Amino acid sequence: MPALPLALTQGDPSGIGPELTLRAWQERHARNLPAFALIGSLDHLARTAERLGWDVPLLACDWAEATDIFPESLPVIPLEGATGAEPGRPDPATAAGTIASIDRAVAAVRRDEASAVVTNPIAKSVLYQAGFRHPGHTEYLAYLAADAGVEPRPVMMIWSEELAVVPVTIHEPLRRVPNLLTKELIVETARIVARDLQKRFGIAAPRLALSGLNPHAGEGGAMGEEDRMVIEPAIAALQAEGIDARGPYPADTMFHARARAGYDVALAMYHDQALIPIKTIAFDDGVNVTLGLPFIRTSPDHGTAFDIAGKGIARPDSLCAALKLAARMAASS
Repeated sequence: MPALPLALTQGDPSGIGPELTLRAWQERHARNLPAFALIGSLDHLARTAERLGWDVPLLACDWAEATDIFPESLPVIPLEGATGAEPGRPDPATAAGTIASIDRAVAAVRRDEASAVVTNPIAKSVLYQAGFRHPGHTEYLAYLAADAGVEPRPVMMIWSEELAVVPVTIHEPLRRVPNLLTKELIVETARIVARDLQKRFGIAAPRLALSGLNPHAGEGGAMGEEDRMVIEPAIAALQAEGIDARGPYPADTMFHARARAGYDVALAMYHDQALIPIKTIAFDDGVNVTLGLPFIRTSPDHGTAFDIAGKGIARPDSLCAALKLAARMAASS
């Protein structure tokens, strides 16, 4: 029996998702990509390929056929109704299809028709104009994953072969971070990270390195109390549970090659502290991984790029890395 395909969502059809999908399929052999099927409009994908002058055979299919089809044609799980999206011109009228693609990907994985969800980029502002009521992509996935009305707690990890990082607080103004950072938040986040590194990545005893919040990790309280009063107790609590948590380390010395060799993932206390190093090291091929869900979800670590959509110049590196990592995680689970 062939391996289950990955469920790839269409993302915003006015962004670079359609051409990234086409380019990834074109490079499937060179990059040794796993089989995937796009959930979207076959007509829109065909128009995109024609506009770019790319010869990509497309074939509508169901999940059971997708893996066998993949070597010779790009499998498409059709969405009802063709989209009239134009590259670089986001339109709230396409929001229903964007959301339906996500819904069907999650449903396919939960029915064991697909092995993992890989999401093309969406534009939250476009969805909001159409009445979307969730803060973002990840929160909507948590809503779809809810069992008995209880939503899971998703954690964002940005992964590359060289470095994996988790921001404990994410899209928050810097002035709010010290008040948001609690022992409980750090411990809960680290537990989810350690569990999923074991379950999804096959790492028997994950090594977690936690950064300090302040310069020099607070310098014993001389540069801020949060490291001593919040982060150190969280690390002690994690260690008492048997989790290999270390730190807090000064963030400015955590990310050189020798330091990275000593841990599997770095937990940083705020957004830029985590994302600046990984986007410096792996700007083109970083992968956004959502931990804490009952299914695997990866995504390219970039947005819709409306400014270059339809020009055929968007690089598929991050999408290809997301596809390969999703398949790797599925094989480890």
